[in-house]
Amino acid sequence: MTDALRWGILATGGIAHSFARDLVLNGFQVTAVGSRSQAGADAFAAEFGIPTAHASYEALVADPDVDIVYISTPHPFHAENAALALNAGKHVLIEKPIALNAAEARQIVDLAASRGLLVLEAMWTRFLPHMVRIREILEAGTLGDVHTLIADHTQKLSDDPENRINSLALGGGALLDLGIYPLSFAHALFGQPESILASATFKDTGADAQVATIFRYSGGRIASTLSASDTKGPNAATILGTEGRIDIDQVWYSPTTFRVIDSDEVVIESFSADVNGRGMHYQAAEAEQLIRAGATTSTIMSAEESVAIMQTLDAVREQIGLRYPGE
Repeated sequence: MTDALRWGILATGGIAHSFARDLVLNGFQVTAVGSRSQAGADAFAAEFGIPTAHASYEALVADPDVDIVYISTPHPFHAENAALALNAGKHVLIEKPIALNAAEARQIVDLAASRGLLVLEAMWTRFLPHMVRIREILEAGTLGDVHTLIADHTQKLSDDPENRINSLALGGGALLDLGIYPLSFAHALFGQPESILASATFKDTGADAQVATIFRYSGGRIASTLSASDTKGPNAATILGTEGRIDIDQVWYSPTTFRVIDSDEVVIESFSADVNGRGMHYQAAEAEQLIRAGATTSTIMSAEESVAIMQTLDAVREQIGLRYPGE
């Protein structure tokens, strides 16, 4: 392995374009892309100046000039594609959610461990500058005892029944595509909930349109989340503590600003940061740092936490009656 880690992009959808754009913009080495067709791979490679374009995922993971594979296929294919890359000896960064359910997540994590390879869920929000600073503030005890999170991820997306977001066969719906963000944030703050209350509305395709959750944790802590694919809301988040709060501005899960406000309503810190691009390269930097250190998991987004988050998502789905084909 060379000093500059070499990235392979598996699949060429919208999120892969965003990720590759940020990698190239910030000087990362992208050496190959794999698609289900040569034409798709060639077009993607030409757009981002990638040297090698493969007409199959199998050819991509077999490429000796690839060290780590970014997997951006729809959720139901994450486990299969991760196994393909891991069995070929490649580290993996897997789009969120890491899998369709907790059983698949466990399979991925165990396989990576058996191979001594890195597996990292691409929850890019955790690695953004404003989230790094928020962790520092919380660890310093500035808010006192932190006991509440309120967060939404709500967008007005396509109503077309053929669109992936509305397809149960592709793992579509508000929960896995959008709700994963506030649920993962709640996990980062409080861990796995002791009790879950969830309610949902559904589209004609059977995909969930809105999902509201209330999680309760030890010590009386609570997280309230809303995800929706049929309406756009504030996309803001607030962390409440006994000595103050943090108000994270729109869009809270992307590079943004926040304020720390004490119990007397005095703003004691305002945060902003310049981010080059969308900010998806920070997770790539974390992956490269871990691989160079010989680590197979991250302390910021550990493989075991990814499994635990999928367990929470499974519990939410059980409450709202949401199942995917083949489960």
